[in-house]
Amino acid sequence: MKLNKFIIGAALITVTCLAMSFTKIARQAPFAAKSSDSSITIPLGGNAWRVAKDTIGGTITNDGIVDWTSSSVKFTAYFRANVKGKFKLWLNLKVPDGKSVIAVSALKSTKNITVSGSVAKDYYVGEWSAADTGYIAIDIKAVSKTGKTYADVSSIKLGGTAINGRTAYVPNNEGNFFHWGRRGPSVHLAYELPNTNIEWFYNEVTVPVGNDVLGSYFMADGFNVGYFGMQVNSPTERHILFSVWSPFNTDNPQAIPDSQKIVMLKKGPNVHTGEFGNEGSGGQSYMLYNWKAGNTYKFLVHAKPTGNNHTTYTTWFFAPELGKWQLIASFSRPQTNTYLKGLHSFLENFEPENGITTRHVLFNNQWIADNNGHWTEINKAHFTNDATAMKGYRMDYAGGTDGGAFYLKNCGFFNTYTKRGIELVRPNGGKAPDVALDKLP
Repeated sequence: MKLNKFIIGAALITVTCLAMSFTKIARQAPFAAKSSDSSITIPLGGNAWRVAKDTIGGTITNDGIVDWTSSSVKFTAYFRANVKGKFKLWLNLKVPDGKSVIAVSALKSTKNITVSGSVAKDYYVGEWSAADTGYIAIDIKAVSKTGKTYADVSSIKLGGTAINGRTAYVPNNEGNFFHWGRRGPSVHLAYELPNTNIEWFYNEVTVPVGNDVLGSYFMADGFNVGYFGMQVNSPTERHILFSVWSPFNTDNPQAIPDSQKIVMLKKGPNVHTGEFGNEGSGGQSYMLYNWKAGNTYKFLVHAKPTGNNHTTYTTWFFAPELGKWQLIASFSRPQTNTYLKGLHSFLENFEPENGITTRHVLFNNQWIADNNGHWTEINKAHFTNDATAMKGYRMDYAGGTDGGAFYLKNCGFFNTYTKRGIELVRPNGGKAPDVALDKLP
């Protein structure tokens, strides 16, 4: 589970952001608007991606573009213009040996520069005119070289009337934001709940065809100490993932006292269970399952206090291809005496190289049942997002309703965004889940 460190870290950020969801933070960026004709420096380590079919010939590190030897490799950086106008562009680079010709493209116009010199400095490229606000892609491509590499490029400098204090980009790596910024913003639905003991939470998830992007986690049934959903882990592997945090605050699961460990009570066939660490610690389970984009999957979580200051959390997954509910796992959490709290769903990308690609998911037919077995439909949620979005570093995030479903969308540098904290309302379907709770495996 190589990717779990990133999954857990984003989930921790998700819970923190959801705790703030009802403050309805309207601010989209922390920068105060400045006068026109400002200048900024965009570090490529947190704002650029390598675009190529092969895997050699140049890469993006925290220092920017390095080891650039292949002419087939292109690098693309993004920023979001908050105002219309003109901008001038410089590349900060060095050429270890020889002379290189570099092409820079933006807004359907390309300009070439000839560069040399082993000391990094700003090279003026040219001026462009942004006729509208929104994201602008800057492509950096190789034309020719006489040395071993084309250039090491660390940053892009922009200046002009199209640049101001609310131009969106990742400004530095404080808080490891080059990593978080390249992953892109996580987006959430914080469900409005009645004041009752919630024992069951049911949700349906559909990933539209083409949106099952590598690195995506479509989290269906989240609660204050755990989460349950489906992932795209590799081109050949997909998971149904369910995890619960320990009440003991540590990144090392081996440091958790026995009295505060998450205890696995049971698990379904072909389900892997164990512990996770690095970003909080606790109990984890996942089932390898090749779910399909375009199909609708059902998720069910149950929580019940057991009377000894423990609560048992259990999850089931329904795949239409199999036509039956499957047990994922049941965990006992110590120092916990509660029913389900803080129900939410979210969408995240845990693979930084795929923060350049948009993904979209539908969540529909949310229901809860209280400890007397009475079902209530949930049709209201607040849209929230993570620190990457709240800081104004990435603004390619959205949430809303689509027919009878809520939707979430992120990454890929689309131009429209949804105001944080707004209430979303989907139409009620009126039909409670057809689940024989007493016959679940």
